[in-house]
Amino acid sequence: MDTLQLLLNGFAAALSPVNLTFALIGCILGTLIGVLPGVGPAAGTAILIPITYKLDATGGIIMLCAIYYGAMYGGTITSVLLNVPGEAASVVTCIDGYAMAKRGRGGTALGIAAIGSFIGGTIATIALVVVATPLSTLALKFGPPEFFGLMLVGLCLVTGLAGRSLVAGILMTVVGLLLAMIGIDPVRGAPRYTFGVPDLYDGIGFIPVVMGLFGVGEILATAEHPIRDVVKTNFSRLLPNREEWRRSFGAIMRGTGIGFFLGLIPGVGAIIPTFISYIVEKRVSKHPEEFGQGAIEGVAGPETANNAYANASMVPLLTLGIPSSPTIAVLMGAFIINGVTPGPFLFAEKPDLVWAVIASFFVGNVLLLILNLPLVGLWAKILDVPYQYVCVGTLLFCMLGAYSINQSVFDIWVMIGFGLIGYLLRKLDFPLAPAVLGMILGPQLEKSLRTSLEMSAGDFSIFLTRPITLALLIISMAIIIMSALQMAPKEIREGSAD
Repeated sequence: MDTLQLLLNGFAAALSPVNLTFALIGCILGTLIGVLPGVGPAAGTAILIPITYKLDATGGIIMLCAIYYGAMYGGTITSVLLNVPGEAASVVTCIDGYAMAKRGRGGTALGIAAIGSFIGGTIATIALVVVATPLSTLALKFGPPEFFGLMLVGLCLVTGLAGRSLVAGILMTVVGLLLAMIGIDPVRGAPRYTFGVPDLYDGIGFIPVVMGLFGVGEILATAEHPIRDVVKTNFSRLLPNREEWRRSFGAIMRGTGIGFFLGLIPGVGAIIPTFISYIVEKRVSKHPEEFGQGAIEGVAGPETANNAYANASMVPLLTLGIPSSPTIAVLMGAFIINGVTPGPFLFAEKPDLVWAVIASFFVGNVLLLILNLPLVGLWAKILDVPYQYVCVGTLLFCMLGAYSINQSVFDIWVMIGFGLIGYLLRKLDFPLAPAVLGMILGPQLEKSLRTSLEMSAGDFSIFLTRPITLALLIISMAIIIMSALQMAPKEIREGSAD
């Protein structure tokens, strides 16, 4: 009953005119980000963090969350009409969505995607309400050693699952941790790794770094590839016919379950639930030969799984403080910048804020359905804007955003520098998520480590004598070993071929 009352209080806050406006703006901006090929939710969220910097914490976080799940749907439009995924999770939608568009059924493909996304997102949010309080209550029993182990698990998950090479993932994690150490030592009070630069005494800014790595780097990489022509389709018929409803219903339900359960596992990433959903639908279909030719289940299932995952991935972030994807890692950094630290203490210390944000997920799903069903033709027209205009406009916005935080030209140079670094890392196939997560979790990891050692008078055995901490350390080691075993055969084959 307490949970229900808290949720009702959250709805009262989320439906206030101010917060409702923030949710609407976030949904519009998120959909726009998803529609623009090459931007994507991680880059788009990073680029738009500065516009929430001066807002109150509740309104700013509601807007950023709306941007996130809005972008998860917006990518569908480019997948269906351009055969170019707006973000990674929409890759699978290209297969049958684009085939439907070429047959003049693009409107129906986008319609079932919007409906499936609404159903999946809403059911996943209901499940979030059910599991959030028990998980946060359990995590409240954690002490510094347990938090150290928990954050280590998060780092290992992203390190092992973010890229093709385990070595590259570990290297990028170390880079992120080193970036987090720049500034004033929290214990000694002396500058470290600042090289005598006064602008680094407060540490290197998270927003310029992430805007550079994801925003500028993504734009530079996308500018190399020409955008293909948009398929002209009829948007007068958006709702499926009776037969298509029948075929889509089971796909939507299965996609919801797959997306939600995989969203609870940090490090899985948004693309895996969509692929699994597509494979499941092809296996259970009575007409598997239609997949790849415009099967509506191939759109309904993955798109539902996509948005169910997006909402479910907020569970480990809000309750445990562990981001489950690069976009969630960026979102976590935005939370911290807005004075909110995700984790179990969030529910105890700021229940009004966290339940308002959870209630806004329901509101946002309704807004997205309203925005994307009747206005899908309008969003499609945005694809006609020449990409060079989008590219230049986004870069200018990034520069203004980086400068506006501290009115510092130094932050602009940091953003440009990390933009070039992000572009080079993409070309070299280095994962960016571990670096961002290392930068975010670094201060908390260091604080937990130092506090634990102060508790034990410098004895490292404290991490082995506490059962939960030991279990978390074993899980971390198992993740690294499993990742190494999965990647080793491939690396050995490549080495022998050379």
